Formats: sequence, C-alpha cells, structure tokens
Amino acid sequence: ASFTVSLRKADNTTVTIKLRPGPSPSCRIRLKNGILSELKIKPGENVTFTFTCSTPEKYFIMEIQKNIDCVSGPCPFGDVHLYPPGLPRLNRTYIWDVKASTKAGLELKFSTSWLRQIEPGETCPDSIRYNINSSIDKATVNIGTFCRNGSVSRVKLLGGVVMSLHLPWHSLLTTSGFNIANRASIKRLCIIESILKGESSVTLMSPNYPLGFPEDELMTWQFVIPPSMRASVFFHNYSLSNCERKEERVEYYIPGSPSNPEVFKLSDSQPANIAGSFNMSLQGCDQDAQNPGVLRLLFQVVVQHPQVDENVTHLVDLSKEKNMTVTIHLGGWPSHIPLMSEPICLICKDPRSCDRVLTLTSGAVYRISFLCKDMSQLRITAEKGIGCMDIRWCQGKIYSLSVPKAITRLPIRLHKFIWKLLATDMINIEVRSPSLKLQQHIQEQKCNTSYSYSIVSATPETELNVGVFCPGGAIEKIQMRNNITISLKTYGKGLINESIPQDLKMSFVPHIKDECIFTVSPNPKAKVYLQTPNGPYGLPPYVSISWFIAVPSRQTARLGFSKDRMGIACETGRAYVNIKEETPGAEEIVRREDEPLPEPRSMHHNFWVNVSNCKPVDKTQLTLQFWVTFADKQIDLGIILAVVAGAGVLTAIGLTVFCVKKKKKKTQNPMVGVYNANVNTQMPGKKGLFGKGRQNNESHVYAVIDDAVVYGHLLKESNGSVAPEVDVYRPFNGPIGSLPPSPPPFSFRKDIKRSSNSEEEPLPLTDTDQDNYTFAHQKSGQSEDNGDANKMDKGDTSVPLLENKEQDGLVE
Repeated sequence: ASFTVSLRKADNTTVTIKLRPGPSPSCRIRLKNGILSELKIKPGENVTFTFTCSTPEKYFIMEIQKNIDCVSGPCPFGDVHLYPPGLPRLNRTYIWDVKASTKAGLELKFSTSWLRQIEPGETCPDSIRYNINSSIDKATVNIGTFCRNGSVSRVKLLGGVVMSLHLPWHSLLTTSGFNIANRASIKRLCIIESILKGESSVTLMSPNYPLGFPEDELMTWQFVIPPSMRASVFFHNYSLSNCERKEERVEYYIPGSPSNPEVFKLSDSQPANIAGSFNMSLQGCDQDAQNPGVLRLLFQVVVQHPQVDENVTHLVDLSKEKNMTVTIHLGGWPSHIPLMSEPICLICKDPRSCDRVLTLTSGAVYRISFLCKDMSQLRITAEKGIGCMDIRWCQGKIYSLSVPKAITRLPIRLHKFIWKLLATDMINIEVRSPSLKLQQHIQEQKCNTSYSYSIVSATPETELNVGVFCPGGAIEKIQMRNNITISLKTYGKGLINESIPQDLKMSFVPHIKDECIFTVSPNPKAKVYLQTPNGPYGLPPYVSISWFIAVPSRQTARLGFSKDRMGIACETGRAYVNIKEETPGAEEIVRREDEPLPEPRSMHHNFWVNVSNCKPVDKTQLTLQFWVTFADKQIDLGIILAVVAGAGVLTAIGLTVFCVKKKKKKTQNPMVGVYNANVNTQMPGKKGLFGKGRQNNESHVYAVIDDAVVYGHLLKESNGSVAPEVDVYRPFNGPIGSLPPSPPPFSFRKDIKRSSNSEEEPLPLTDTDQDNYTFAHQKSGQSEDNGDANKMDKGDTSVPLLENKEQDGLVE
C-alpha cells in the first residue's frame, strides 16, 4: 500500500518514521528516488512512500511532534487533534511541546475518559498511555504516566508542558482526549485534580517518582468528593531528603476544619474519614548540596460511604495492663498486604485517625470505631510479656494467662494471643490448668475446641516445640526450663467470650533438672495419649522429659507404648526410658535404645515415666508415644479367704495371750528392774560416755519392764517368725520423694556391679562405749515422766537387785 503525508507549514508538525531498536530487519521504506531505513517529513512537505514488507508495524515506529509557541504569539487553545490524517498503521507517539512563560499557567483538561496514574514500568490494559512533563526554563519534570479510565480530570502546570500520547498500531482512536487552556499562574509546580464518585480509590505519586521531587518545590492534589462520602489518605511508600532549611511536610485544606491548613509530617498517620472534597499539598525543602537525598511519595485516597455505626465507639481499657500490645488488622496480616484495589476496612482511634492496621499499647484507654462494611474480615493479634529476673520477687505469684475482657468484648474475632514468659537460667516456668486441664493435640486425640495453646520453649541455642494443647484433657501442670512462648490461637468463629472459660495459670519456680515435666491426672474413664515434645522432628540431643501420672486409690492404670522400640541409633551417649511407681520398694524399669520397650503393664500406684535422649546418628529422631487407661481394682476370692482365715488365727492367738497374761498376773513375782541404791555399778577407772553427771543425766535409768514383756520374744518365736537373715540385701522401704527417676549421667551410664566385699567391720568398742545402767522401779500410779525424783540420789550405794527382789517376796 502507498501512503501520502502532507504537512502544512503553519502546523509546525514533524513526522518521523524509524526502525524499532534491535537487529536491522530486511523491511525498508521505498521512495521514488530510493530505499531508506528512516523517513523524516518536515512542515510544508508532501511525501508518498511504501514499505518493502507486508507487516511494517513489526519493524517501524512513528513519532508526530507538534511545537506550540505560547511565548512569542497566541496559543492555539481548545481541543487537540490527531494530525495529520492518513498515516500508516504503526505504533505511534504524538508529542505536543508547548512553550509558555513561567508567569502563566497551562491546563490540560481531559474528556470523559479521565486518567489513572501508573508507576514507571507499569503498562495500560489497552496499551494507550499519556505522559506529562513540565518544562520550566531548561529543566524537565516528569509529572507522571497515566492510563485511560481513571479519576484524574485536569492537570494544571506552571510554564511549558510536553504532552505525549502513545498509541498501538491497531488503535482506532481518532481524538487526543484532552484540550489545552490558558490559566493564570498557579504559583507551584503543578495541580492535579481527581474526581471520585461513589465508593472508589485513587493511587497517586509525586513528580519524578521513584526519583526525587524537585528541591524546594510545592505541588497540590485536589480531590473532588461528594459531601455525603468519606475519604481517607494512606501513605504506602515515601522517603525524605536531607534538608538544610525548611522542613518537608504535607498540608491539608479541609473545608470546615477550624485549623486550615492542617500540617502533617510524612511519617504521621494521615487524616481519615474526611467528609467531602479537600486539597493536599506536598512541600519540599532546601536540600544539602553534598548529600541531597530523595523526597518521594506514593499514596492512596479511599472513598467510602459513611458506615451505619461510624459514630459507635468501643471502649478498650488497657490502663491496668502491662507490657501488652493489641493489633487490629485484616486477616492474613502481616504476610498478606491487601491490594489497593480491594475494599478497605478501617480502624479509627479517633474520628480522623484511621488505618488498615491499628496497634494499641498498654497503660491507656482507647475509644475506637470502624469504617468497614464487613467486619468479619478483621482480626485481633495481642502480645503480652511477663518476666522474672529474681526468684525472691516472683516466687509465689500466680499470673493468669487469660484473654482480657477488654479484647473479648470487641466485635472482632481474636486471631492469636501470645504470652512471652522470660526468666533467667536458674528460674523455670510452671503452667497450670487446674480445672479444665490440657489435652495434647496428636493424631490419636485431636483437639476439637474453639481455641488451642501452642507452647514453645526456646534458648539462644535450641528451640523445643513442647506441643499444641487444648482444654478438656488430663494434663494438670507443665514445668519447663528456659524462656517460654505460649500462643492462644482460635478456630471457627473463635471469639473468646465470657461464656467460654479460661483457667490457664502461670508461675515462676526454682530450677528443674529435666527440660520438661508433665503432671497428668487423667479421667478414670478415658484413654490418654501422651507424646514426647518436638512433634515429628524428635527430641533434641541430651534432652530429658518426665511425666508424673496420678493413679486413683481404687483404680489400676494400664501403661503401654505405641511401638516396640525407640527407633533410634545413638552416636554419643545412650537413650533411656525409665518407669517407676511411687511406692516403697518399687522396681524401676529401665530400657535402652537398643532394647525392646516394656510390654503393656499394670501400675497400682502413682508412677513416673522418663524419656532421655542421646545424640542420635543422622536421620534418626527420638519420638515416643504412650497411652494410659484405668480400671477398677479387682479383689481375688482367694485373697479374701486368706484374709478371713488370718483374722481368725490372730483372734485365737490374741485370746491365748490374754488368758496366759491373766494367769500370770495371779502368781506374778515382783517387778524386775527395781533401782538398788546400795550397789556401786560404776566400774573403776572408766569414764562415763555422757558429758553430764549422773545426777543430771537419766541415761543410766531404765523404765520398768514387765516380765511378761521380757519373755515376750519367746512367744513370738513360738508363732513361727524367723529372725532376719544376716548379710542379705534389703531394698529401701522408706518414703519416696516427688522427683522423677533419674537415669545415670550420659557419660557414666554403665552396668553397675555390686562389690563382693561389701561388709563393713564393726567399730571396736572403746572404753567410752561402756557405761553402767541402773533400773528405776515405777510405783503404782506414778508417771513414766517422773524421773526427776531420782535426782535426789547423789551416791552410788543402792540395794542389790537380788536382795530387793527377795525383800519384795517376803513382803508378799
């Protein structure tokens, strides 16, 4: 096809057709007198040409530039046309370069298809875009790049302007879409007008964005909004330059405001809930010549209908709280930042201070309101810190880990409440759930409640995920070392209101040797599953965990493991499972990692389960799970008969002893052990064992011994009892403490062998080990405690024992 371009000289328009950047193609421009790769048609010329290929739009672009001089002559104001007609269908750019005095202002007014500003590098859906540059003297400032179908209706500029319209080769657009008008000086770089109708939003940028705003310049955005609507301003990205004089700021002119203009820093929260139209201006400063920095701004204006409950405020009283923050945000925050085109939900801490995210701190009272159609999008995330640096100040205090009513009363779903519990190395943390108790969330017993607790124990070196727990289980208490983070997370509707009880308590306790100790008080009718912490990743090396399981007095517990072996191989040390009942003489069951775990067994008393890890070889992790069930104790019929028979035998023996004693009393000889004041019982040359004198010491006086008691051992031997064996080991049957069984240290775990020579020689009897004792005669009706009467006897002359007995016989 042949094309003819005819340019009038008065139009001052130049057309240039040139190749696209890139490799030189085979397509060329054919004229009568030759073939060219670039064609420039000047004002007053008439040129006819063709292309040597059928698809020139793939290889060529076209620029049509019109120069307009408004300094030396009148300006051709009015609609701007796409001139000249009859151009080939190539990707083309129309450029209008308008020269004007800085004392005058130019206005670009766009038709019904208003403009939408885009960021550099962003494209327009229809590939049609406008670019506006301000030209003052020799300096050019990029006001912005725009697509069609937006809210920007007018742009007023100081001095000259360079306006560009980029059209794709297939575009059928025949009009420029704007006109140029003359205006008085605006006394600032530019004014951009944006008309917002109905619920909508607009995103705008400072000139030269993302490069710097010109030094010490001023520009204004005018927002035309129906008075029945509400507008809010949000700064999404900004930076500040280094000012030598003045201060960079944002000024608002809001009709009806008593303090116009309202001045804000760029770092401030910007005005929100503005009724109707307003102006916003950006003011630069005098920059440091050596290090000017960059002033830039990208912001959004959101227009909404006023909410039905916009005047409804909610009281959030955090005045009595300490070390707590409450953040109200959209779901998915902070990882998901909503698009600027998404419907907005605002939280306001006063009528003009609103944002998508609002953080409240403890120690104050807030009255908040919401500008949001669908408040189900909103969530609350709160965090509270509790610390202890000295156990003397913390021990005995009980802290409630419950969500404050100030949060539960808000009409917003609580997403997460985090408690950070901090303590020094020798102070540990105890978490209790005395009434609700906790259930460990594992595959065999999943939580099905509206909220759960995630507990993590952390040090700078390691992190132990203790587990996920929910109310309604068997775990009454968890003691943990190190710093603890407890996160309450909600599910479903998840609103923790006053009807859902919370009873989690926390206190600081002295140091414990295990990493974690669980106290379990199961429901006798339930089957309880318990699992080592750190879930599928296994216990960290050298960590010890204990469980104390309470067994009701009339119940028997059944303990079993969910697998046969620990399933690990140790690189260093040994892994152990220890089981021991809390009763005198109980056998301790110990299994190593290379041994089978115990078979299911019955436990008749409270018992401990301890799991301690070694350093496993690569790709093996220690994860153990066990279960506990309960059943009523069964009493065997044989045992009942044996008890009845034993009671009968004891009754018979008792009657026999009673009869013998009665008979003896009738012919009873005088009591033995009568004190004889005429015998010297002190051996010569021997010093007493006691420091006190005999008159001050009752160690030499025995109480009266009935002869029936003296010979009572013969009666016991006649009943078949056997004296204790000599040199036979007997286990310790005394009381057992409340500490878990302790496996040997990792570096010393070897089989313990008893020494064959375990007997000890008795200590030789020294002179001081011997002392002389006399016997006191207890008179009828005299208390055993009346030993003070013997203090009157100061000598060692006593009646011989035998003589005393004979005298008593004579009396009889």
